[in-house]
Amino acid sequence: MRKYLWNIMVRIYPTWLRWIYKMDLAPTVIISWKAKLDKSINPRGVHIGDYTWVLSGATILAHDHCRRLKTDTYIGERCIIGINSIIMPGVRIGDSCVVGGSCIVTKDLPDHCMVVGNPARIIKEGVEVNEYGQLVN
Repeated sequence: MRKYLWNIMVRIYPTWLRWIYKMDLAPTVIISWKAKLDKSINPRGVHIGDYTWVLSGATILAHDHCRRLKTDTYIGERCIIGINSIIMPGVRIGDSCVVGGSCIVTKDLPDHCMVVGNPARIIKEGVEVNEYGQLVN
């Protein structure tokens, strides 16, 4: 029963974010309902590609009040954003990237890489993620 409810919630939440906040989310994106997407100042600045997973506690920002910055944040296709990670405003994450848990991504990431740490550093390149959120190699 719990798994059934979770499957319903991960389909409803992105749809709700698209309708209410006008976020640019692909129809196949999976977002944990505990993830925190920037809904306050610039919700239309969040762009997430197909088959991307945003896990529990991840924060995706599209504004920085201290620097008076209001910009777009892009996450590519087939990415995994780890638990409690923070994606800073204006960052572009390429396709098929894995962001480790509790990372703080402050700079753009190229395609097919894995990052960990604070600030996030590339530890592996040539990573491939399929549409089910599994590493292929």
